[in-house]
Amino acid sequence: MSDVVLIHGAWHGAGHLTALAAALTARGHRVQALDLPGHGTRARFPVSYLTRDTDTLRTERSPLADLTLDEVAADVIAALHRPSVLVAHSMGGTIATRVAELVPELVTRLVYVAAFVPTRLGTAGAYLALPEGRTALGGGLYLGDPAAIGAVRIDPRSTDLSYQDELHAAYFSDVDSAGFAALAALLTPDQPLSFVGTPTGATAQRWGSVPRTYVRTTADRALPVALQDVMIRDADALAPAFDQVTLDAGHAVFAAHADTLARLVH
Repeated sequence: MSDVVLIHGAWHGAGHLTALAAALTARGHRVQALDLPGHGTRARFPVSYLTRDTDTLRTERSPLADLTLDEVAADVIAALHRPSVLVAHSMGGTIATRVAELVPELVTRLVYVAAFVPTRLGTAGAYLALPEGRTALGGGLYLGDPAAIGAVRIDPRSTDLSYQDELHAAYFSDVDSAGFAALAALLTPDQPLSFVGTPTGATAQRWGSVPRTYVRTTADRALPVALQDVMIRDADALAPAFDQVTLDAGHAVFAAHADTLARLVH
């Protein structure tokens, strides 16, 4: 038995990780699936998102604009009642990296699942700007100027079918239409800009002292596997070395392949 803490990605929440949490619990682990501040049951919404004022939605400042990476990391640390395995998906890897840098003694293993590992370049945003990141789908989903509104904003409640098709193709490509509709309904619109713009400060002495595994997803259309590999190489140059597992899966591996992923974590 291990203590396992699940950290979701951008716009997601603990509800997206229900199947993974159940599969890990069935294997005897104590599992916490966290809602990060501003996400899931702790969501904070722009007023225009709730009123469906789509013009104002492009300019209204985010209620999460001032949320810092360290505040979110501190929230996760408060949930670590004993040394735990951190399983982080997508942008959750940025938070997990910061947590392991701050309290490596509370992290027994890091498991990055199609996740960001910002090391040499400092921030997730710097990695997204690399050529390997330019093949990612989802660029047509973003609303407004992130610097002005303080967040990377999407509109999961959009009634535009082409918008919904891009959201499905980018983030939930392994999930059928009914499953996509259910998962998309749980998304929140704002990812704090600090998640992509704040350096994790990862060092070999602290973050690098924690054993780590990377689950590569070769059919990923949101975080291309070529970009995953750049981050793995940079991390290994800082502090060797990742254990690696490769799945023929898209970005929503936590839902579409929950039992397989749970078996790997186990």
